[in-house]
Amino acid sequence: MKNIVRTLAAVAALSAAQAGFAADGLVDSISLEGAGGQSVQLVRLSAQSDWSKRWFASNGYHLSGYWDANIAYWRGNSFQNVKGQHQNLGVVGITPVFRYQADDKLGWYGEAGIGASVFTELYDNADNRLSTAFEFADHIGAGYVFANKWELGARLQHYSNGGIKHPNSGVNLFVVKASYHF
Repeated sequence: MKNIVRTLAAVAALSAAQAGFAADGLVDSISLEGAGGQSVQLVRLSAQSDWSKRWFASNGYHLSGYWDANIAYWRGNSFQNVKGQHQNLGVVGITPVFRYQADDKLGWYGEAGIGASVFTELYDNADNRLSTAFEFADHIGAGYVFANKWELGARLQHYSNGGIKHPNSGVNLFVVKASYHF
């Protein structure tokens, strides 16, 4: 229960702070994400800061990127491989993300990122066990940015410690997100 309260408090603090950061130009967008995997669901709130760089510009498109800082609440439904037993976790992460997008940053995009996350406790759910609280978080995804500054996207996300310590079965998730760009 403590972990849930801490996670919710951090989400509330991040939400309250985002308006001030947006005014300073530190935060360019915020996202609310939902995800599911093998006997696990999550809700994540994140804030993004655009790199304002353009590489490989051609035909109205370019490669750019952003920093994604996030905080999430995970709920496992099969703690220690016992169906119906729950594990509640908080996760904090940061990820540099590369995005291939139109020059006006509207329309379709594709992206990929590899970052770092820290779990409030070791993940042990269904057939997946992670032996470290530190995990790499990588993803590939695509989405669409509308003219009204809203974005809808989807991605495949993988958490793993990269073989630092075993067991390391990894966790795979399908994530959907809604973002608003300032």
